[in-house]
Amino acid sequence: MTRTRVLLAVILILVVAGALVGWKLLSGKESTDDARVDGHVYPVSAKVSGTVQSVDVTENQVVETDAVLLKIDDRNFRIALQRAEADLANAMAKHREVQTQLPVSSVQAAYRNSSSQAALTRAQGTVTSAQKDLEVAKARLTTARARVQEAQVNTIKTSRDLDRMKPLIAKDEISQQQYDNFVGAAEAAKAAESSAHAAVAEAESGVALAEARVNEAKSNVAVAETDVEGAAAAPQEVTASQARISGASAEIERARAAVDQARLDLEHTVVRAPVAGIVSRKNVEIGTVIQIGQPLLAVVPLDDLWVTASFKETQLREIRPGQTAEIQVDTYGNTVFHARVDSISAATGARFSLLPPENASGNFVKVVQRVPVKLIITDKPDPQHTLRPGMSAEVTVLTGIGN
Repeated sequence: MTRTRVLLAVILILVVAGALVGWKLLSGKESTDDARVDGHVYPVSAKVSGTVQSVDVTENQVVETDAVLLKIDDRNFRIALQRAEADLANAMAKHREVQTQLPVSSVQAAYRNSSSQAALTRAQGTVTSAQKDLEVAKARLTTARARVQEAQVNTIKTSRDLDRMKPLIAKDEISQQQYDNFVGAAEAAKAAESSAHAAVAEAESGVALAEARVNEAKSNVAVAETDVEGAAAAPQEVTASQARISGASAEIERARAAVDQARLDLEHTVVRAPVAGIVSRKNVEIGTVIQIGQPLLAVVPLDDLWVTASFKETQLREIRPGQTAEIQVDTYGNTVFHARVDSISAATGARFSLLPPENASGNFVKVVQRVPVKLIITDKPDPQHTLRPGMSAEVTVLTGIGN
């Protein structure tokens, strides 16, 4: 009888100890089978329109950064570049021609009209007109400088917005399209600032031209007081020549911009890989006529992967960033990958769905929500167990002491 009691006591102690150990082990873990491997997918789109001349990659091919993916027929773009370069050469020739005509115009204008009081009166009127033009030119310059300051402020703002978006796109917290919108806004702001600077340069040129007209007109008035011949026509002729020189200079800048654009379009006929990775979703073949912005393929790098696990909201009490975790991918059975909790989503998965649930109706049914948790894989890449975005996984977060 005594032995039976002792045996029962030992058994009871072992049961209690086992229960305590099991409770300890189970209470220090949170698991879910609602998890998947995630990674970046870099879409490759056409930047120019044309016919595909060659496709240098195949589906699922490994490529390096800047590797040639495909080529677009570039004959039209080469012709456009040659035409733009010819226009630039023509504009520079016209500029040299106008410059050589300026001295001739000054000499001819000095002897065009006879000496008369009427010519002197016209010369004095030219001074007055030139001074008014100078005031107008200075006002335009003030306005242009103010627009530069406004454009600079906008450039700084869009650049800061883009800097704030870079970590978000790195964490896949915003879409590529949203990020591209911020990139486009930053580039548009820079272009607006460049345009504003060009307007200031043009306004400064206008002020210089107006000042030259004033000085020239005053000089001719002084000459007209002693020898009025040609005093009225001379400044007008010189001013016209100077205006033609300014116009020719502006034409050169326009032609250079056209050359730069044509050269950039020619470079875009060769489509290159934005990052190293594996080619996926290739939907382009030789002879395909593509348009600007048309998706061609995607490049998926396999060296920057993470796991997104959807835990029940009741499981988040003990989960914290920095805790270690164990991951089992369905593809590799019982193989365990080690990871750590990187971050917890700011909202449940249902809030980011296309049609978020609306619980304001009278048919409300409480459903346990799931919250995405991002886990970074800490193991070194294993060629025998390559992970790919989209793979299903089971995640166990170790929430006990020391995690």
